[in-house]
Amino acid sequence: MFLQVDPAECCRVINQKDECSCPPMQKNQIILNSLIVYIVEVYSKLDDSTVTVRVDCEDLQAELNSTRDKLYKQFAEDTENNETIFYWIEDRSSLLLRSRFILYTYISDEGLTKVASWFAGENYKLLPGVTLEPLKMFFRIGTALAVPWTLPKLHPDTGEQLVNEEGQPLYEGYCIDLIEKLSEAMNFEYEIVTPKVGGFGKKLPNGTWDGVVGDLMVGETDIAVGALTMTAEREEVIDFVAPYFEQTGILIVIRKPIRKTSLFKFMTVLRTEVWLSIVAALVLTGFMIWLLEKYSPYSARNNPDAYPYPCREFTLKESFWFALTSFTPQGGGEAPKALSGRTLVAAYWLFVVLMLATFTANLAAFLTVERMQTPVSSLEQLARQSRINYTVVESSSVHQYFINMKFAEDTLYRVWKEITLNATSDQAQYRVWDYPIREQYGHILLAINASGPVPDAKTGFQQVNEHADADFAFIHDSAEIKYEVTRNCNLTEVGEVFAEQPYAIAVQQGSRLQEDISRALLELQKERFLEQMASKYWNETARQACPDADESEGITLESLGGVFIATLFGLGLAMITLAWEVLYYKRKEKTKIHTLDVKPKPKPFAQTKKNLEKLTGVVKLRKRDVAKTAKLGKDTVTIGDTFKPAKGVSYISVFPKNEYRP
Repeated sequence: MFLQVDPAECCRVINQKDECSCPPMQKNQIILNSLIVYIVEVYSKLDDSTVTVRVDCEDLQAELNSTRDKLYKQFAEDTENNETIFYWIEDRSSLLLRSRFILYTYISDEGLTKVASWFAGENYKLLPGVTLEPLKMFFRIGTALAVPWTLPKLHPDTGEQLVNEEGQPLYEGYCIDLIEKLSEAMNFEYEIVTPKVGGFGKKLPNGTWDGVVGDLMVGETDIAVGALTMTAEREEVIDFVAPYFEQTGILIVIRKPIRKTSLFKFMTVLRTEVWLSIVAALVLTGFMIWLLEKYSPYSARNNPDAYPYPCREFTLKESFWFALTSFTPQGGGEAPKALSGRTLVAAYWLFVVLMLATFTANLAAFLTVERMQTPVSSLEQLARQSRINYTVVESSSVHQYFINMKFAEDTLYRVWKEITLNATSDQAQYRVWDYPIREQYGHILLAINASGPVPDAKTGFQQVNEHADADFAFIHDSAEIKYEVTRNCNLTEVGEVFAEQPYAIAVQQGSRLQEDISRALLELQKERFLEQMASKYWNETARQACPDADESEGITLESLGGVFIATLFGLGLAMITLAWEVLYYKRKEKTKIHTLDVKPKPKPFAQTKKNLEKLTGVVKLRKRDVAKTAKLGKDTVTIGDTFKPAKGVSYISVFPKNEYRP
């Protein structure tokens, strides 16, 4: 769209048709001649009695300027009908050419088209059937690459950055979506511009700025939209609009420590010397049970008549088995009968209960703490330790924060020392060496310089991911760290956010866009657009894809697989023992001497008679024994009686003593 003075203006001045030809070099002369003629005509209309001899346009005296006032009024009267080629402006006391203006615009289908025509001093008039829409404003918007704020839009197959029809690179991210929404609300077109030097901007020694702030400061861009924090240094050279993102700050990120899996993890709950002590206690207890059972006069072995039922015989093998099975919920079975043996077993059982409780509690705490532990939990702990190295992005706002804090520490120490040295009163109350001035940020900055600042955030996250032992940390913007943590299962946040500052859009100092953008942001907040954008890029559900996203997960097989291996080992050992028992039994059967069943020869009658007499005496004797035994109430078995198997007596059964009275 452009505005043009009617090229046929010269023809109208000389009272000719529009098709006349006015040479360009003669236009000014023709207009000047017409102006002189018009002034003479107007002056001649004045009353001669009121006209002075001369007119001084510069002199303000009333007697000399009455003619001037009358002349001005006459100009106003003659130009009211809009038919003259000149018109009068009373406020400016000027006589101007009544030019005809023509407005053209470009229409895609029709090309350059005339849409309006009007004379100077009038409002513009659109031609019949023509409607105009306001032109869209055009802004150059500066930004810097940052995840997830501004990212190059890549081709899904080739991975190369996409470009538009004009060959300009395309971007995507939170800020790009925000810019697109603002362009719709404010009706403007834009071009994304990235800085040629620097990132978001740092102050140079000569007082100038580079990066996004520098481009906005010198007018290379009109608006700056990105992960730009509001700082006092930047507000000296640019103006910030209302914040568009919630409070952000600085956060620490490290790699999750890789837990060393071991099938016999449960064995590490107790130290080796403790396990050896348990084995020694088991062996010693088994041996002492056998020793006490053997030499105690009140044991079941040495005094079997004192117990009316068969008791457990504590051999050396049985004693060790009792000591071993006492560690199980089933228990060791029947205990020794002697008081000395029972005293030993009671003390041993107390030892077993305490050891089992200690092992169970320590195993639960060991496996729980192992899942939840992190190397450090705050910036203070990170500064006090020396195992974990850490870094920041060079010349970033985070880097500048630690530089400023170190300067504050140095200034505080210097001022306090000067107060101490210059004090006229008792210097004991200003003892600088006793004041706990912490040089925390100075130590942090030294560690950062030792590790070396990284050029960008991508390099920082990559270095953290490469240190599988969690011995490297990256201090960066909290919003970017939270975004990366939701998409990388190996990373975890450490501590709380500190040094909180908001993100805001920036404009040039004194720009009228500040109020327009602020109103547009308020409308977007009412529409909850900013909340929708935050939930889009910081979606916590993306972390559910991580295999260990839930800290309350169960114990893995890698941690307790040794328990199953021990069970399988016992099963295998039992099968080997069974094979050995079978082989041993077969070999013993082969070496056993078998007797032949040979029928004896018939004996003489005399010998048979003697045998019968002896048998009769035995029967009488047995009858007497049976009668005697009946008094005792005991069952007897005689020759010829039907065989009845005796009832088995359990080792842990207790019979009433009144049933076994002699």
